[in-house]
Amino acid sequence: QVQLAESGGGLVQPGGSLSLSCAASGSIAIINTMGWYRQAPGKQRELVAVITNGGNTNIADSVKGRFAISRDNAKNTVYLQMNSLEPEDTAVYYCYADLRVTSWSSYWGQGTQVTVSS
Repeated sequence: QVQLAESGGGLVQPGGSLSLSCAASGSIAIINTMGWYRQAPGKQRELVAVITNGGNTNIADSVKGRFAISRDNAKNTVYLQMNSLEPEDTAVYYCYADLRVTSWSSYWGQGTQVTVSS
C-alpha cells in the first residue's frame, strides 16, 4: 500500500513564505513524476508544480518566480517552497505521485490547507 504523507501548510500573511513536503512510502518500485496541485473553494484542481525523477519541472505561470519545487529521490520526497504568497494562493494543496508498485498508477495525498490572509 502506498501512502503520500504531506506536511507544512497553515496560515500566513500576504508576502510571507511556507514550505510543503510530501514523502511517499510503501512497496514502491520507482517514482516518475511527483508534485503539487491545488484546489481553491469553487474552483477545479489545478497544477502548481511537478518534477520528474530526472529533475525536469513544470511550474504554473501563476506561481512561476515565487514557488520552487525540489525533490530528494533517495527519500521519495518532494518539496514546495512558496514565497511572496498572495491571497489567491489560498487553497488545499495536494501531493501527487506517478509511480509503479506492480504497475504504474497515480496517487494523491490527503491535502493540506494553505491560507494567505492578513
